[in-house]
Amino acid sequence: MNYAADTGDTTTLLAASDSGCENCNSYAAFIAKSNATNGLLVGDYHEHITDVPELTRGKTGFAGGSATLSVGGYTSKETKADAPLVSKPSKYTREFALSTKGGNWIMYEMKQTKQ
Repeated sequence: MNYAADTGDTTTLLAASDSGCENCNSYAAFIAKSNATNGLLVGDYHEHITDVPELTRGKTGFAGGSATLSVGGYTSKETKADAPLVSKPSKYTREFALSTKGGNWIMYEMKQTKQ
């Protein structure tokens, strides 16, 4: 996610996500428009994982859990003409579900809630 936010290149992000992961696709669409390379994402936008309190294997080929992450303060815009949207430093819990594809784990579903 951080690489995609830096470059706007969502290829690796989408390859590591199930095509039906709506939040993955929404994030990728936003980052393709607004990223550090084109100057529409500025500041401490990198996600930092601080804890993984839960990781559980489900039925064969599935796993899930949650991670705690922090993000610094940053601004974003959808276009250069837009007023910047200011985001303050915050902590989140990301719940996720993983499935296997071609022998690799991919993001099947994710949900993020502010702490």
